[in-house]
Amino acid sequence: MRKLVSFFMIIFLFSCQSVKKNNLFLEKKISVEDLKKDVDFTYQKLQRFHPNLYWYITKEQLDHKFDSLKTSIIQPLTPNEFFFKLAPVVASVNEGHLRLRSLPKRYSKAEQKVLKTKKPLFAMMEYKVLGNQLFVKENKQNIGRIKVGTEIIKINDENVSDLIKKYNQLYSSDGENKTFQKYFINLAFFNFYTLEKGYLDSAKLQTKFENQITDVSIIRKKKTDKELDLDNNPQKITLEQKVQDYDSESKSYNRSFKFLKNDSAIAYIKVKSFSSAYAKKFYRETFEKIKKAKSNYLILDIRDNLGGSLSEINTLYSYLTDKDFTLIKSPEMTSKTSGMYQNYFRGQTFFSSVLRAAGYPFFLAGNYLFASKKDNKYYFREFASKPTKPKNDAFKGKIYVLINGASFSASSIISAKLKYEKRAVIVGEETGGANDGTVAGVNNTVKLPNSRLALPIGLLLIRPNIEFENKSRGVFPNYEVETGYANILNSEEDKMLNWILDDITFRNAITGKNNF
Repeated sequence: MRKLVSFFMIIFLFSCQSVKKNNLFLEKKISVEDLKKDVDFTYQKLQRFHPNLYWYITKEQLDHKFDSLKTSIIQPLTPNEFFFKLAPVVASVNEGHLRLRSLPKRYSKAEQKVLKTKKPLFAMMEYKVLGNQLFVKENKQNIGRIKVGTEIIKINDENVSDLIKKYNQLYSSDGENKTFQKYFINLAFFNFYTLEKGYLDSAKLQTKFENQITDVSIIRKKKTDKELDLDNNPQKITLEQKVQDYDSESKSYNRSFKFLKNDSAIAYIKVKSFSSAYAKKFYRETFEKIKKAKSNYLILDIRDNLGGSLSEINTLYSYLTDKDFTLIKSPEMTSKTSGMYQNYFRGQTFFSSVLRAAGYPFFLAGNYLFASKKDNKYYFREFASKPTKPKNDAFKGKIYVLINGASFSASSIISAKLKYEKRAVIVGEETGGANDGTVAGVNNTVKLPNSRLALPIGLLLIRPNIEFENKSRGVFPNYEVETGYANILNSEEDKMLNWILDDITFRNAITGKNNF
């Protein structure tokens, strides 16, 4: 027992020292020579592992950007000062999954314990970024008596417009797509701000409402006893909730299904992300209900779905077709050994890494055996690139798919396939993910040796099994419908969904059907 206590004391002290060393390193200036070495290291790793590096930018253009960056580094920088210089160059590859990661401040267990008792400072309100402006979209707690529609001009004396411009350089969409950025900056603005500034307990806001400028201070509030009790004793999730992939934090379902009319003529499936958890069970049960109800129409809503599991979209597609299909082409890699470099231990604790170590040789062998070479290209064996049969309960009626600029990655792949096969009517806005595929699947997260910044590099070029458009754009809808995105005030009207319902009504009127 004494040895066990000593072991845990050593782990605890090591952890405390690790946090302290990390935070001291954040303030350390790195020499010009070492920063330039990190620039070279970054480009070398991209060339080594990224399977389609010059898809949206020429080699000459990217060479110039890396050379110009090295020339611009004339004084020592801290890791995160360097991040804001290197990240825009990485983003210029114009491949949406590829983003440099900054080095965040770390917190001791004692500090983490205190933070868990408080509400997130900026999450007390909801916001919307429009262009270079930030507006309050919702303020249920009436923080600072800020009204919905109020513009936040400054945060702690920094111009919000400058911050938005700064953060917009840190990421990109796929190719020449223009719809993704406006959604992503809304998701990422305060994440970027927190990474840069740390977790703040208060902030001073300069606001503007009806041409009146006001200074407002917001303070991080403590969680109530009820909220703390829920955190410490999370509610038990039922099997039904698991099947719908229930998120206890947001108290919402990742997958949901319902009939839009009393006679069940229109089935509606909403998927917020393709997580794969209980996906097969969800789709099996859902399409059994749809078949039993004899629905004529199916609406698949994948707006704001940033992607996820290829396995899940392969399963979903098998319920949307009546013929054998292959969802994606065999994923391409830069070499036969690329798959062996994917993250295996990353994100694991010390103890879980020890347990996983036993399986590492099998992981390496499997990835090597799953790789093959053909016509001087290397491919990875992926389940979704194999022929698949349709399910017995596959839907045979008319399908509509709702998309927008936040439909990304796997959402774009299934949309592109459905559109190409003319199996669905695509409605909405150009997807943020490319029509012709993406570089993702699994990552090799390389750590820059001097700045310690992390760069996850996708190892697989994943492309839908279609004839490519070669337009460097997203999936375009068959019918483009106004999103109402610029409306700051909450609106109950769903113009895209209403367009589909009107179209169904029109078709029924022509054919003489009366389904609802």
